[in-house]
Amino acid sequence: MTEPAATPRSRREKSAIESLLSIALLLEAILIFFVVMVAFGLKVLPPAAVFGGGAALFVIMLVTGRLVRFPWAVWAGWVLQAVLIGIGVLLPLMYFIGAVFCAIWIYCFLMGRKLDRQKAAYLANPNKKE
Repeated sequence: MTEPAATPRSRREKSAIESLLSIALLLEAILIFFVVMVAFGLKVLPPAAVFGGGAALFVIMLVTGRLVRFPWAVWAGWVLQAVLIGIGVLLPLMYFIGAVFCAIWIYCFLMGRKLDRQKAAYLANPNKKE
């Protein structure tokens, strides 16, 4: 007997907000790698704490970036922005760098919502020419 050919799964279409926020969190995860290197070099904390905390934060940012399609993950992303700024307690320059990345997060959040609203309006009325 031959089995019927499996139909390929169609990929779920990502929203603009999901794409932009996941990119922002990926960039922040890369930033954490460099922050860990600086914190280790300056001996801000013991090496185990620096690398352990950095690795945990790196993984949390990557996982949150993959799950940002869920509302709770977007809220977790906002918390991660506060954590990024809060690292300024250990490395004062992170107050500024964290604020810049928080501004990127806010921009991606607002622009993603705007793009998703525009796409929904366009799909609701495809006959309208602009």
